[in-house]
Amino acid sequence: MSSTFTYQFDTPVYNGAVTFPTQLFINGEFVDPIHKGTIDVINPTTGKIITQVSVGTREDIEVATQAARTAYKGRWGLRVPGAERSKLLHKLANLIETNTDYLAALEALNVGKTFYGAKMIDIPTAVSILRYYAGWADKIQGKSIQTTPDKIGFTRHEPIGVVGAIVPWNFPLMNVIMKLAPALACGNTVVAKPSEFTPLSALFFCTLIQEAGFPPGVVNIVTGYGNTAGQAISESMKIDKVAFTGSTATGRKIMEAAARSNLKKISLELGGKSPNVIFDDADLEQAVKWAINGIFANQGEVCVAGSRIYVQAGIYDDFLQKFTESARHLPLGDPFSPDTFQGPLISGIQFERVMSYIKSGQAEGATLHLGGKQHGTEGYFIQPTIFTSCKPDMKIVQEEIFGPVAVVIKFTTEEEVIEQANDTAYGLACSVFTKDIDRAMRVVGDVEAGTAWVNFSNYPDLGLPFGGFKQSGIGRDLGEYALENYTNVKAVHVNIGMRI
Repeated sequence: MSSTFTYQFDTPVYNGAVTFPTQLFINGEFVDPIHKGTIDVINPTTGKIITQVSVGTREDIEVATQAARTAYKGRWGLRVPGAERSKLLHKLANLIETNTDYLAALEALNVGKTFYGAKMIDIPTAVSILRYYAGWADKIQGKSIQTTPDKIGFTRHEPIGVVGAIVPWNFPLMNVIMKLAPALACGNTVVAKPSEFTPLSALFFCTLIQEAGFPPGVVNIVTGYGNTAGQAISESMKIDKVAFTGSTATGRKIMEAAARSNLKKISLELGGKSPNVIFDDADLEQAVKWAINGIFANQGEVCVAGSRIYVQAGIYDDFLQKFTESARHLPLGDPFSPDTFQGPLISGIQFERVMSYIKSGQAEGATLHLGGKQHGTEGYFIQPTIFTSCKPDMKIVQEEIFGPVAVVIKFTTEEEVIEQANDTAYGLACSVFTKDIDRAMRVVGDVEAGTAWVNFSNYPDLGLPFGGFKQSGIGRDLGEYALENYTNVKAVHVNIGMRI
């Protein structure tokens, strides 16, 4: 196997060649894995192999963790002023911005998301996250507290140490940076494992880490499988904190591993089954557009996807007709086509999983109102799918599908829809559409979710915290709140006159 990936893009929206190493990135260098294995990287648009990358195992995680711990104690952590960390983060953000087209093309190729979606949303968001936390790096501080006339106390917010980051495949680069940026701003070092399905943008990102001038060992990226490399991060006695985004089932395993090992700190951003509540007085045209974006953007592979759409009886028929027509005409196809809205699902595994939910909905008596079939004959495309006549206990209503599948449910009263919206194990996000601000505030207050949008959906703000209630997770990403995940608070007591 070649240790370098080279690819020539020749598309309507991007032309250019990309070249970068496919090895593990440990201690500032690209290195071969100890056991010399590889992972096939698949193009979801065609189902064919793009390339192979190195597969890291437990032993490689141990080497990376030791590199991170050495860097934390000698080249990073409390030894590097926040202003210096800020400069490096800003430099890294500038390098990503310079390579936006390059990275967007890799995301489109490897993930199946549209090139324009990656270029206009994903990559700029990653840049903004880095700049946001670069601004925080020299402002992480505690408080001074004079407890008595003879004693003063103060708190220090200190880095935790080595952070393990395990991230999913739906927004590969953005998810890596969502964990890495606050961790580095606080003075931690990082061992990250990108998804085995989507390692390409993370590996190119490593070349930018080198170019930015981060000390060796501060950032280590090990490609590998969840049940080996990911498990090794969760169980490591030398990793002090794990930040994870992914399924609730995997989140439970990480909690168990953290408890069995060194009781490491964890933050978990997990699954969702977000309700989208549309009242009679909503702006119907806008509600339809946001509902389309909320469930079908990024192929429905979004944790906060508005997959449960509750529509009040007075506008239900009109909404369903307009929503159906919009979904019916969504352009599916090549992610590099300028007109494409929805690309393929990430893998054959995910394709079969989503199709099994569609079959389950039909078997349980829901009405398949639109779609439900494969689009085309090549790749992992599924038509935008709408179910109606759904009952609350159906799998398609209760479980996260993570694909382009919506259920549309009629409701009558505010009290009824709040009860239905909360009838789920998840609590990640919700949307409410109404012109009545009093009603909007009541509903977002009563719905059990970590994020609530009023008259729009699926559009986080980097300055606000992001995370869930119930089985949707622990802790918060984004905003100032995320810094709490990456620091320990130390209380210091100083005697200024107290005598025994």
